[in-house]
Amino acid sequence: MLLFPVVMAGGSGSRLWPLSRVLYPKQFLCLEGELTMLQATINRLQGIECESPVVICNEQHRFIVAEQLRQMNKLTENIILEPVGRNTAPAIALAALAAVRAQPDSDALMLVLAADHVIQNEEAFRHSVRQAIPFAEKGKLVTFGIVPNKPETGYGYIRRGAPGDNADIPTAFDVAEFVEKPNLETAQGYVSSGEYYWNSGMFLFRADRYLDELKKYRPDILEACEKAMSSVDPDLDFIRVDEDAFFACPDESIDYAVMEHTSDAIVVPLDAGWSDVGSWSSLWDISHKSAEGNVVTGDVLSCNTENSFLYSESGLLATVGVKDLVVVQTKDAVLIADRNAVQDVKKIVESLKANDRHEHHTHREVYRPWGKYDSIDKGSRYQVKRLTVKPGEGISLQMHHHRAEHWIVVAGIAQVTINEQTKLLTENESIYIPVGAAHCLENPGKIPLELIEVRSGSYLGEDDIVRLADRYGRV
Repeated sequence: MLLFPVVMAGGSGSRLWPLSRVLYPKQFLCLEGELTMLQATINRLQGIECESPVVICNEQHRFIVAEQLRQMNKLTENIILEPVGRNTAPAIALAALAAVRAQPDSDALMLVLAADHVIQNEEAFRHSVRQAIPFAEKGKLVTFGIVPNKPETGYGYIRRGAPGDNADIPTAFDVAEFVEKPNLETAQGYVSSGEYYWNSGMFLFRADRYLDELKKYRPDILEACEKAMSSVDPDLDFIRVDEDAFFACPDESIDYAVMEHTSDAIVVPLDAGWSDVGSWSSLWDISHKSAEGNVVTGDVLSCNTENSFLYSESGLLATVGVKDLVVVQTKDAVLIADRNAVQDVKKIVESLKANDRHEHHTHREVYRPWGKYDSIDKGSRYQVKRLTVKPGEGISLQMHHHRAEHWIVVAGIAQVTINEQTKLLTENESIYIPVGAAHCLENPGKIPLELIEVRSGSYLGEDDIVRLADRYGRV
């Protein structure tokens, strides 16, 4: 059977603010090692015979996902775009319908993974997947239950039933019950009984079996997803579903929609150093620590500092005589929190959102399909940005009603078109773009193009862009 990995890359990860933002959430960050969480999820599939992964993400994250897949040579028109978040049951239904459409004569298996999990023992993960495959081939709906190492109140649990096979040491169990997040006393009882697992949110099943069960228990979700997939619009590396049909789809998790109702649910235990990295304290738990118990990233000096998480994105971070703190510095925000109170970081994010502050939504550095820009300085009638344009890429042909721009090339070669006149600029050369002029910028070279953009005018917002032509389909 063909095995299709499906990676769900939605979610905002607000409890990892200020690193995680709405437009750049935690699954796209490098929190451990050199790979982002999305890339690490795909990378741990090495050793499992499977097809190229399908990634399901929000429309606004499409170019981030495409770039991270491109870096791994895994970009194969395999990104399904959700016009709006509708939880896991509809997202998985879209992928199942795509798998059945791609392989109509096969019983395609789907390995459903989340893009924002850390798994430290990857071979143990692969071993559990291999153990689960025979059950999925027979039509069972497999979920992976994390073997708990402590009473955790932040996760849902799965109670196991009878063994799902005849082995001396069972590799799977019938699912007896899904239970909600417990209080501490109840969680302690779950762990001591040995009959409960953390609910990982990872699954393995045949695509047709999932659709059968969805039709049985939530036909309204299946019908909406079938309508959404009936008029798919291929766009570059993306699969766009029908927006109106998907908007009408109910919002429901796979657990509530299918897994809690089906009689064919199986749980396979997974003991692989799993974490959903749901807070700064959980990231501290799984990270390498110094002799003082500190996790340190970036330019950090510490004196008499213990059991703390210290992260500096830019500039020097110094701590003296503190312990059990989380200190995270980014270019536009600093978080200081007690390591035992980090669940309340989401309250800061809610306050930022309520006060219409950009810090919950975007970083100072913003990624675009052509590269990125960093907002260096801003005043009442000016703004300064540093632009990085990838080789062979370029910004759209556009014009502005309220601002003029100066571009100064710092490194590389810029091909600039203004009102149909094209000019090449090299290092230390500059050009002026008047208000209302149609213009575009391209990097014809083989190294990244670095330039400084100085905006001036009565209005400097990103929405003062009239795109006339765009290689990325944003007109």
